[in-house]
Parts: sequence; C-alpha cells; structure tokens
Amino acid sequence: MEEDEEICKTPLTNTVITVCIIAGSSGLMYGYDTTVTGGVMMMKPFLEKFFPAVLAKMRDPKQEQYCVFDSHKLAAFISSMFIAGLVSSLLAGRVTCVIGRRFSLITSGILFIAGNCFAIFAQNVITLIVGRMVVGFGIGFANQAAPVYITEMAPSKWRGALNTAFQFFVCVGGVIAGLINIAANRSSSSNGWRLALGGATVPAMILTVGALFIPDTPSSLIQRGRNVEALVALTKVRSTKAGAEAELKDLITSNQGTRSNHLNPYGKLMEPKYRPQLVLTVAIAGFQQLTGVGMVAFYAPAVLRTIGIGTEGSLLASLIIGVVNLVSVLMSTFMVDKIGRRLLFLQGGIQIIFAHVFIACTLAIQSLGNVAEFEEFAHSYWIAVVVLMCLISSAFGWSWGPLTWLVPSEILPIEVRAVGTGISVSTNFAITFILAQGSMPMLCTMKFALFLFYGAMTSLMTFIIGVFLPETKNVPLESMDGVWSKHWYWKWVVPA
Repeated sequence: MEEDEEICKTPLTNTVITVCIIAGSSGLMYGYDTTVTGGVMMMKPFLEKFFPAVLAKMRDPKQEQYCVFDSHKLAAFISSMFIAGLVSSLLAGRVTCVIGRRFSLITSGILFIAGNCFAIFAQNVITLIVGRMVVGFGIGFANQAAPVYITEMAPSKWRGALNTAFQFFVCVGGVIAGLINIAANRSSSSNGWRLALGGATVPAMILTVGALFIPDTPSSLIQRGRNVEALVALTKVRSTKAGAEAELKDLITSNQGTRSNHLNPYGKLMEPKYRPQLVLTVAIAGFQQLTGVGMVAFYAPAVLRTIGIGTEGSLLASLIIGVVNLVSVLMSTFMVDKIGRRLLFLQGGIQIIFAHVFIACTLAIQSLGNVAEFEEFAHSYWIAVVVLMCLISSAFGWSWGPLTWLVPSEILPIEVRAVGTGISVSTNFAITFILAQGSMPMLCTMKFALFLFYGAMTSLMTFIIGVFLPETKNVPLESMDGVWSKHWYWKWVVPA
C-alpha cells in the first residue's frame, strides 16, 4: 500500500511532458485527415473530378437534400481508410508488443506520408482510395501505439491528464483542417483540394521526426528483457535515479512472465481473468462512434448543407464545432484526474442523449412545414442545429473522446495491453467503417430519426458504463487488478 502511495507521488517532469506530447501528436494526423476529408467532399473541383454524380445531385433543385451525398463511390472513398485501420491496428498490437511502442509510432508516420502522396497526385478514384487505405494503415498504428505509450510513461497521478494529449491533438488537427478547408474552398485554383489533403504530411513528419528522439517505454523494454535500457529510460523521465530504480523493481515484478506471451498474446487475452477488461475495452471502443460523433465531426458539412446552409457556411459551422471540441478536451485535461473517468462518461453521455433528441425534434418540425416560406424561422432553425451539435461536440470532448483511448490502455494489464488496445482500436475502426458506409444512406432513409438512433445507442452505453465500469483514477497500473476484485459484479466473474 505504501509503495502504491509513493508511485502516486511520482512528480511530473519536463521530459515526461515532452515525450507524451510527441506521442500524442500522432492525433494530429487522425484529426486532420478526418476533418479535411469531410470538407474536401464538399468542394466542387474535387467532386467534378471524382464524383460528378454527387455534384449533379447538389445542383438539382428537385433532389431530396437528405440524399445528396448518398453515393456508393463516395462512401468507398470515405470508409476505405477505416477498413485499412481496422486491419493495421490488429497488426500493430502484435508489432507493438514484440518490437516496441516507439517503432509503431515511427511506422505510422511513414505510412501516413506515403498514403498522402497517393492522394495528392491522384488522377482517378482508385488511386485516391489506395492512398486513403495506406493512410488508414498509418492511423491504425498511431491510434494503437500512442495511448499505450503515454499510459506507460505517465505517473499514475497525471496519467489521465497526459493521455488527453492524444485527443487534444486530434482536435487541434481538426481545427487546422477546418481553416484549410475554408481557404481551399475560397481558392480560385481547381487544385485547392490537393493542397488541403497534402497538408496532412506536416503532422506526419512532426511525429516521425519526434519519435526518433524519444525512448521506448520502460514496460515495453522490460517485457522484451531489456532491463538496463528500461532503467536508462526511467532515469530520463523521472526526477531521481533512486525513484527510477524503485519503479523499475515494481515494473519487473508486474512484468514477470510477460515475455512468454509474445508467442500467443491474443490467446492470453481470451483467458477468463481478462474478461472484464476485454468486454469493457471492446464496448467503449465500439460505442464511441455510436454516440453519433461522426455526424457532428466528420459529416457536419454535409449534414448542415442538407438543412439549407451553403458550402462556405457549412465549413465555417464545422470549424466552430471543432473549436468547441478542442476547448472541451482542454477542460477534460484538468478534470479527468480530479473527478474521475466514470462521472465524465456519465455526464457526457446524458448531454449527448438530450442533444440528439432535440436535433431530431428540430429536424422533425422543419419537415412538417415549408420553412423556406418563413425565412426568420429557417435562420433560427439551422442556428439551433449548430448549437446542439456544439453541445454534442463539447460533451464528447471531455468524455467519450479522450476516455475511449485512456481507459482501455490503463485497465489492460501489461501482458495483454498491446494486443488489447489493438483490438480496441480495430473495434473502433470496424464500427466507423460500417457507419461511414451507412451514414449517408441512413440519413437519406431515416432523416431526423437517425439522431434518435444515436441517442438510443448513447443511452445504452451510458447505462453500461454506470453499471459495469469501476473508477480507475489515481490507481497505479501495477495495482489495477484490485479494482475488479472490489467491483460488485466483476468480483463474481474474475477467477480468484
């Protein structure tokens, strides 16, 4: 108990902050790519070259606005990145376990740069999709490795705050992409969309170069039998050598037997004693996207255009939503280690549920009458939708956004952490892929009821969190097993 208290008192050093920021900067790639793609798909030069049928529907005054972006080719372009990320995140779980967290971060940056080269110079849809898939492979590695790296480097007292760095950079990337989308849309050049997509190489270069100068995590080094290097890494990121040596002993004890897991890490994860972690890891990762955040973040320009906002206004509103998300992630940084994970999950979930219900009601009211005859109401109507989307974005920013990456990486024991987070990320990508394929057809068919669907899904997961997720704030990773033996339900499931 005294050892746990000493670990919790481990100070936060400048080196820890630096290495966690570098690892977290991988979120720039993900945030930039998803947001810039959502904007590029609205640009006329891009649609003229690759998706002329969608552009024709945009120009048709008789076209049902909810169905403008219902296109199989466009869905393939959007979703190809996520199916590639699904595959690569599973591979990354194995690579991160055997070769190390740092290697996976470097690999992600290189793949991302290569994929964007395809996109920048694409002349047909096939090349465009190939580029998106290579980018997806890179993002799969980044999304798997970065949260694990930060979790293992951060002192337990600051683990939650530092882990929000990943989601913070996702939001920063989204805001930057939003600004570039507006600039590219205003550009007189027909290749503005190429510049927008090409801008993604900058965050990838930042990560790739930065990762060359950071150490691998002590846990990863110990897991691979490199204890001397682990002590060197700990000495760099902790305030004293004595403290580093004490922590090294704890890590060696908690890592005993993990080297044999390299032979079959996924089989190890399926053992009954890891059932709570596996169930919650998969559930949290899957339901993150079922909160409807994709409709607010990724598809916001397309959704807003269906309610009467022009392309420029849609991109601007999307930027505002992104800024709100960024501010809320910053708030999460200060709250997550003080009030805990559970309360943020629950509060964020309730706020998202109510916002979805009110968006559905607003869209339903619009569909009952011809709001074009009432300009004042029409103006108030789309402002209301944007405000409600901002409420979803803010709630997501301090709850489901950062916590989806933090919680799995801290509840999974070291021996299965790499492969477990790989499954978490692949689950997230699988649901995102399905929604990327189905969101526009669902919007076309269900209209306002789509937001009720997302509200129902968020209600279900908020209930699951409230009942089954134990609080993990300030719990050292080496002592995390104890939270399950104290939980009202899991103590009956986990073998003694």
